[in-house]
Amino acid sequence: MTTPIQHRYDFVYLFDVTDGNPNGDPDAGNLPRVDAETGQGLVTDVCLKRKVRNYVGLKHGMQPPYDIYVREKAVLNDQHERAYKALDLRSEPKKLPKDEKKARELTAWMCGNFFDIRTFGAVMTTEVNAGQERGPVQFTKERSVTPIVSMEHAITRMAVTNRKDAENKDREMGRKFAVPYGLYRGYGYVNATLADPERHGTGFSEGDLELLRESLSMMFEHDRSAARGLMRPVRCVAFRHENKLGNARADQLFGRVKVELSPNAVAEKRPPRCIDDYVITVDREGLPSGISVEDWVQ
Repeated sequence: MTTPIQHRYDFVYLFDVTDGNPNGDPDAGNLPRVDAETGQGLVTDVCLKRKVRNYVGLKHGMQPPYDIYVREKAVLNDQHERAYKALDLRSEPKKLPKDEKKARELTAWMCGNFFDIRTFGAVMTTEVNAGQERGPVQFTKERSVTPIVSMEHAITRMAVTNRKDAENKDREMGRKFAVPYGLYRGYGYVNATLADPERHGTGFSEGDLELLRESLSMMFEHDRSAARGLMRPVRCVAFRHENKLGNARADQLFGRVKVELSPNAVAEKRPPRCIDDYVITVDREGLPSGISVEDWVQ
């Protein structure tokens, strides 16, 4: 890790999917998530954070200071106990140490050892209480630029599950859902004041920021499956502020990134089916004082 970040960032993140289900809804039979009013596809912030966590965990082998707090089969209370043991403290159900300094040391230990706590924050007030931390990095939901179509496909497995099933059939039928094509747009925020350890921040550093940028570019490469089709990052445009508080509102900056249907797609009156059916532009002229533009993914 390096020095805690000193600048605020706001970024626009674009990715697309071809013949896949980017984020199934378990409450709707795993159908792709859709805004019922507009028909636009949705991908949750939790889905994106999961992919970032998985990439960082793979790269660093779940080892501090890049261990992952929320991961498969993790027992969160056991993670908290590690902090108590490391600081030679005794844990009591639902209680932090009465000494405020020691309580802060517990939370700081968790931040220092777990990348996702340092980045996204965490509520650790379980039976083994390690406090809570608000993370400097936050994502919005991703929303498709144009409405999507959710296609349903019947699939066949040429085998049955058990011998009883074999008495009546020789195969199993199932369903699979996919979006033919969708370009998704979402937003992210990096709040440097929440990274400042002097303000009881997480200590999110310049090195962590570089790892986050790398994750946004590479996280789909290690999350492949037939159900997800082809998913890939398309663009990530970041607005860097010269200080921690920032030099402009995020919404004013996000409006500078335009995503529109290409003239050919409009003229042919057909649904978009690849990234070439869109035109992405970034207005870099007349930026507010103290703002610069960085291409994190292109």
